[in-house]
Amino acid sequence: MKPLILTGWLIPEFIENGFADLALDLAFFDFVWGPQPSPDELAAHLGPRTPNHSHEGATHWSDWGGGQWKQSKSRKYRDLSLAEFCQQYETVELWFDVRPKAQLKLIWLLDYFRSYPETVGRLKLRLVDLEMIGLEKFGRWDPPAVDVTEKELATASAAWQAWRSPTPLACFDLLRTDLGALPLLRPVLIDLIEELPSSSTGLGASEMRMLELIARGYSLTNALFHLYQLRQTRVFSEWEYGYLLDGLAHGPRPAVAGLDEQLRTLDRENFRDRHAAYLRSRLSITEFGKAVLAHQEDFSRHNPIDRWWGGTHLTNDRLWRWDPVLLVP
Repeated sequence: MKPLILTGWLIPEFIENGFADLALDLAFFDFVWGPQPSPDELAAHLGPRTPNHSHEGATHWSDWGGGQWKQSKSRKYRDLSLAEFCQQYETVELWFDVRPKAQLKLIWLLDYFRSYPETVGRLKLRLVDLEMIGLEKFGRWDPPAVDVTEKELATASAAWQAWRSPTPLACFDLLRTDLGALPLLRPVLIDLIEELPSSSTGLGASEMRMLELIARGYSLTNALFHLYQLRQTRVFSEWEYGYLLDGLAHGPRPAVAGLDEQLRTLDRENFRDRHAAYLRSRLSITEFGKAVLAHQEDFSRHNPIDRWWGGTHLTNDRLWRWDPVLLVP
């Protein structure tokens, strides 16, 4: 039987060339932005389908996969838990690339599967050493596939618990350990840590990079949100970069001018109107923003901070910082 693929990014060739029976990108949770889902929410999503699950809300793992289910030989089992469903296959391949969102999804799933030895025996981890976004065909690319052993599971569980911890201490401690079982994880942890507020500016790496680009004359949001090589940071999605920009521009002492005023009142789920407002914006850096960029001012001393870093709630009176060591608030 062809394998089941669990992935952080769907490649058309997974199905088009008959490589897999089914490929699923379980995209319901975003482990980077906002508070972490509760253990009960995670268990319900991956567990067997119940009347409480909503097909429209895609609250069960099997709601992901779209039209692929019509061709899947295992579609009659889709109401099972994910672990039980995986046991219908001889091989389950995990394709999660170098992006932080993908690696966080990988450690979540490996931590989950650790309780199901029969499923673990079917898992193969693909070491996907590039970004799968935009990739449609494999060509000669064939990332190595390795067995998932207790070492991979233990590393994933430690990382997953660290990310969900109410302080960043566990993630910093994790960098002092051997993470070789998951070779793509260490760079991701470093990227995530760099998004903690800096000790001197109160801003993370993505916010500082936006200030740098705006100061250089990049006045349009398209460049800030979509040009990866220019932006250089890779933790957040385009919409999440927008939320960070909102904070830079609409606080009591803004570091950025020119962001459309309608964004102050638009719901964050109103993507259509938010997109139009971002396109209308013509950005420039304020004098205060220049001082922050020069590490002469601390943004957090003049503006509210209220966001999540994994399980850590960052606020002005509980602002964990780093540079280059972790600073306790």
